[in-house]
Amino acid sequence: MSTPFPFTAVVGQDDLRLALLLNAVSPAVGGVLVRGEKGTAKSTAVRALSALLPQVPVVPGCRFSCDPAAPDPSCPDGPHEAGAGAARPARMVELPVGASEDRLVGALDIERALAEGVKAFEPGLLADAHRGILYVDEVNLLHDHLVDLLLDAAAMGASYVEREGVSVRHAARFLLVGTMNPEEGELRPQLLDRFGLTVEVAASREPDQRVEVVRRRLAYDDDPAGFAARWADEEAAVRARIVAARELLPQVRLGDGALRQIAATCAAFEVDGMRADIVMARTATALAAWAGRTDVLAEDVRQAALLALPHRRRRNPFDAPGLDEDKLDETLEEFGGSDDEDPDPDGPGGGGGQPPQSDGGPQGGGDTAARPEAGESGQPQASGAQEQRAVRAAEPFRTKALSVPGIGEGAAGRRSRARTEHGRTTGARRPRGTLTRLHLAATVLAAAPHQRARGRSGPGLVLRRDDLRQATREGREGNLVLFVVDASGSMAARQRMSAVKGAVLSLLLDAYQRRDKVGLVTFRGAAADVALPPTSSVDAAAARLESLPTGGRTPLAAGLLKAHEVLRVERLRDPARRALVVVVTDGRATGGPEPVALAGRAARLFAAEGIASVVVDCESGPVRLGLAGQLAGELGGTAVTLDELRADSIAGLVRDVQGTHGTSRRAA
Repeated sequence: MSTPFPFTAVVGQDDLRLALLLNAVSPAVGGVLVRGEKGTAKSTAVRALSALLPQVPVVPGCRFSCDPAAPDPSCPDGPHEAGAGAARPARMVELPVGASEDRLVGALDIERALAEGVKAFEPGLLADAHRGILYVDEVNLLHDHLVDLLLDAAAMGASYVEREGVSVRHAARFLLVGTMNPEEGELRPQLLDRFGLTVEVAASREPDQRVEVVRRRLAYDDDPAGFAARWADEEAAVRARIVAARELLPQVRLGDGALRQIAATCAAFEVDGMRADIVMARTATALAAWAGRTDVLAEDVRQAALLALPHRRRRNPFDAPGLDEDKLDETLEEFGGSDDEDPDPDGPGGGGGQPPQSDGGPQGGGDTAARPEAGESGQPQASGAQEQRAVRAAEPFRTKALSVPGIGEGAAGRRSRARTEHGRTTGARRPRGTLTRLHLAATVLAAAPHQRARGRSGPGLVLRRDDLRQATREGREGNLVLFVVDASGSMAARQRMSAVKGAVLSLLLDAYQRRDKVGLVTFRGAAADVALPPTSSVDAAAARLESLPTGGRTPLAAGLLKAHEVLRVERLRDPARRALVVVVTDGRATGGPEPVALAGRAARLFAAEGIASVVVDCESGPVRLGLAGQLAGELGGTAVTLDELRADSIAGLVRDVQGTHGTSRRAA
């Protein structure tokens, strides 16, 4: 077994370490979600924490880590008699992004359950993580149904597995830690709320601290055991402090003054529901125990707010997480109650709850440096073309669903019809590999004609492996929504471009809710540019859209060809994910020889490959040329105006797209 990097040797990241330690003291806090760029010691700190946790007493031979002092009465390996047990180190179990549902919750042997009537259960990762740590790297990339199962188990402290009337329940209490890079996509707000604490991490910009990070890492790589030995005393001290804090925790008093501050803070920041209040109370109590106190002080409430509230204030994926600390201090002072202490800006652990942020803020991440400032452009402009500074997007609005015709087999989502593991049962087939979803009626029908030949003499069904049938289901998939946005001079009227950006922002919000990947291609001047390669991060697309300037000619053909190239490359990377192309333009094409004819030929490439497309017609004024409608015809798609994008009349748009493409679609 490899030697983990010592927890106390992690440089900086005070908030991350404090959040992990508070959950080690009080698992009821509800886990930690760590957001930030790669290479910031997220995984290192989580793996190092497991070595600090006290040993766990378990019932010998129990696959579900039952506590010998109070064994689980419903344990599948039970019943167990209360008594002495064996001690083992606390486990840290990692959930891979590509794990199946059966790998997470466990699986029943369906064949034995039907033929023998026994509950032959193979435990999953939730059972392995019981009374330890469950670590989910890139939790934002997990399928929704896996995240739901994971967080339900974390909330209830138990995992339930049901297959065709046979059910198994076992305890599943663990410290849940998830890490994610926001640039790769966000968690839904209701799932964010299920994590007790959140921490934003970023690499230090201080040269001395970065030097120390490199020095320690090189020393660890050269001699892991020797490096760990040099930190053994510090590790032992933290381990002893965790044990002491756990013992002190039941004695900590949460007074009425602290409770008023907690309630007032949650109300002041307009946090939905009551989970935030409960998490803040538990966190403040754990902070007091960690500090060796039996009373919760105002500084504990302040630190708890900085850890428990930022991710609960987001109303949509474009909102930056964080708290107004001045407002927080004013609220705590106003509702100070009987607490006389002044809030400590640093709080326990010295982190202050907010990691250092780049100039671009938490939503900018690594994109900030790549974004042009308003009014700048790296693209050549036609002589005399006047570039306009970027304008703000109009207020986003709710759009109706656009979908890709036919039935796909892409990643689970909420846009287009697809064959999935979850959804409405539509038929049955022979299983390929492990049986995961039994179609009971089809299995019985397959076995029934052979009962006499198999010598059946009793009421039980004589079942063979060849009789088993897998249920086929239809649900929804996420698509690649590729936006092709005209940023030329013909779109440069400030009010008009603001409305266009508002429409695209609305469609981006819809893509976020439907779990799509998005990409952004823009064209103006003499060329087209991939402003954002396909990604799950709609907030990155929104940031690029916000800073998009306009001006110059309209190279429509270049924009379409660039989009076609993006789809070709993405098809190689993710062949199962189908595409929906949304072209936002007034349909004009200028610049170069025969711009209109070139644009028509480029559009017909999409039609020939059956790529679903929608043209958002941005033409305005009393006299309209109808060029966007002509473009939609060349693409084999349909056109909709900005006004229609808001209206109920867009409900017919999906039918138009499906009718246009029919079955001549090719997956894109």
